[in-house]
Amino acid sequence: MLPLITFVVALGLSVAGTLLGLWAGRRFGIMQVPGGRRLHRRPVSRLGGLALLVGFCGTGLGLYLLAPLPEDVNLRLPLLGALAGTAFATLWGLADDWLELSAGPQFLLQAVTALIAIAADLVIGEVTLPAALNFGGPIDFGWYVSLPLTVFWVMGMMNTVNWLDGLDGLAVGVAAIAAACFAAHSHYNLQQEEVALFSLALSGACVGFLLFNFHPARIFLGSAGAMGLGFALAALSIIAPARVMTALLVLAIPIADVAFQIVDRWRRGQSPLRGDRGHIHFRLSDLGLPQRPIVLSYYAVCSVYGLAALWIESRWLKVGIFVGLVVVVFGVLTWLRSRQAAPAS
Repeated sequence: MLPLITFVVALGLSVAGTLLGLWAGRRFGIMQVPGGRRLHRRPVSRLGGLALLVGFCGTGLGLYLLAPLPEDVNLRLPLLGALAGTAFATLWGLADDWLELSAGPQFLLQAVTALIAIAADLVIGEVTLPAALNFGGPIDFGWYVSLPLTVFWVMGMMNTVNWLDGLDGLAVGVAAIAAACFAAHSHYNLQQEEVALFSLALSGACVGFLLFNFHPARIFLGSAGAMGLGFALAALSIIAPARVMTALLVLAIPIADVAFQIVDRWRRGQSPLRGDRGHIHFRLSDLGLPQRPIVLSYYAVCSVYGLAALWIESRWLKVGIFVGLVVVVFGVLTWLRSRQAAPAS
């Protein structure tokens, strides 16, 4: 019963936060005007981050204070750190939505947010390889590997969600699926019931916001929503063993897309931080495909790969599936790039 209550409460709080974001966007003029990479027809509030702050952080804080704490004391600080880091990322993202910070300050704040994860013991400290390479157990990283790897993972996830947020409902819907897969992994594979509740809270918050963000969107995630959501996914994927692989499979398409854009922009002598419509969802839209079928196709693929992450036991097969999908995405993007240029925003 508690899992259902958690999901519904997070959804309801997220709806309240979304309504607040709609009002505040109009009241303070924090609106995304038509133009640039997006194709919306009228100004839209970009304060959707308030939905995540109220829905996920509000529900998570309630769980932390009122629900039984995890028996494993080593999980308590990371769970609190997931909430604190999400709140911090969302708050500085709100400042970015208001002031439109340049890339330098944004990356600095992302790095500070990653340090919050490290301070809360949200660290990728080991990796479990396929049996043939396992040498008897998980490989423990030294701090000189685990700390930079954690910073890379947290910042990478934040930017992946930010770059994925190009079509109505795309980023938040994929995040809802990923969080639901995290919850299932914690419940069925790890028997970490308390940890599963936090993932359900994130999924519920995403669904509540999606009611207003699906095409045609009445509100956008904005920097606050993208950064907060990216940190939350990164943090929850670190807390339990083997969930990083789940995140890689569920988010394989956007991760491969981000990697391709970085390489492609660098190859063309362009800053990787310079936005354009080169992402796969933008290119499909520019071919004339409607937004909804593109977004629903993303949902379907991410769901299938999320289920694969839960059901497939072979680590070799999981790695092979991930690599195979990355190759497919690179091939599709290369083909699409050959058909059309990516106009800068």
